Amino acid sequence: MTASPTPRHIAITGASSGLGAALALEYAGPGIRLSLHGRDPERTEAVAAAARSRGAEVDVARFDVTDADAVAAWVTGIGVRAPLDLMIANAGISGNETGSGGAVSTEVTRAIFAVNVDGVVNTVLPAAELMLGRGRGAIAIVASLAGYRGQPGAPAYAASKAAVKAWGEGLRPRLAHGGLRVSVVCPGFVRTPMTARNRFPMPFLMEADRAARIIHRGLDRNRARIAFPWQLAALCWLLAALPAAWADRLLGSLPGK
Repeated sequence: MTASPTPRHIAITGASSGLGAALALEYAGPGIRLSLHGRDPERTEAVAAAARSRGAEVDVARFDVTDADAVAAWVTGIGVRAPLDLMIANAGISGNETGSGGAVSTEVTRAIFAVNVDGVVNTVLPAAELMLGRGRGAIAIVASLAGYRGQPGAPAYAASKAAVKAWGEGLRPRLAHGGLRVSVVCPGFVRTPMTARNRFPMPFLMEADRAARIIHRGLDRNRARIAFPWQLAALCWLLAALPAAWADRLLGSLPGK
């Protein structure tokens, strides 16, 4: 595993708050260009201002990651302004997946898959095409430890993260032939507005700035999978290895998102 060159132009989706905002500030500094996407213009501009105060040059954009044409236009545009070194596909959502009468919510389920899977695909494909043309670049796909095994409390969220995790792991050796580095990021519980809605204990809850440092360090080392904290990652790996009936019993009593 070889160390990666220092990225000078970093693009981040979902940078208006939480882990995306923390990553923007983690990378911000003199000589760094940040291209930030966020759903909330006011919060994204606040992140951009904080990054500029650290010496970074920052561009801000607002669009729907489920709109493939809009994402592709953004990627092309920022690539024209400066060569893109690192794309962090971070935008994602969760929600209460329970519908009326305890059924599965069709609306929430489809929204989660649209953002967490289609949105990632829409982001990664044009970025990879752009980078392959130069023969270098890095892509980070933000999945989750929840993607290690189906979760009864959040089946769509877990499945969406499992999908992009597996996709990223498959892309890594394939795109390596073209000079690209692909890493899959699998955080545990990180203190963000998304996790603030959870009404259940979150073991090993981590601050977003610490999580961003771990991701930064893992990307610098060109790690294939950046899973943390290690204690929870080990538990999730073990849970996925258990017989399905055992895992179902263990997970069935846990509350949902």
